[in-house]
Amino acid sequence: MGMIEKDYIMRLIYETIRTLLRLIFGIDLEKKAGPLFEEEKLTKRYDALRELIENGEIEEAENRLLGELNVYDRRELELSLYFYAYLNEKDSDFLEEHNFSRREIAEGIRMVCSLFGYGTMAESLIDDIDLE
Repeated sequence: MGMIEKDYIMRLIYETIRTLLRLIFGIDLEKKAGPLFEEEKLTKRYDALRELIENGEIEEAENRLLGELNVYDRRELELSLYFYAYLNEKDSDFLEEHNFSRREIAEGIRMVCSLFGYGTMAESLIDDIDLE
C-alpha cells in the first residue's frame, strides 16, 4: 500500500470518528482541542491508554480499553472513539513497528459502536473504507 493510499485511509478513519462524535454526542472534533470528559476517572483512563500507546503497547492499550468497557455508559463510547482517534493520528511506521494496522483501528471502531448499539451507523461509514 502506497503512502498516498495510507494517508487517504487515515483521513477516512478520521472522518468516520468525526462523524460518529458529531451524530452521537454533538461534538465537533475540528473545534475541540481533545477530549474533555466530565468525569475525572475517564480522563485518567484516557491518559493511561495514551501512555500505553506512546510506549508502543498498542495491543495492551486496546485490550485494557475493551476489558474495562461499560456498555451501559455512553461516555465510554466517547472515550473509545477518542482512543481510536488518537491511535489513528500515529503514522503508519509507528503502527507497523508495533504490529498494529489501520484495519485494526477501523475494526475496533466498528466493534465498540456495535457494543453500544451504533453498529449500523459505524458499518455504513466504515464500509466506504477499502482496507485491503
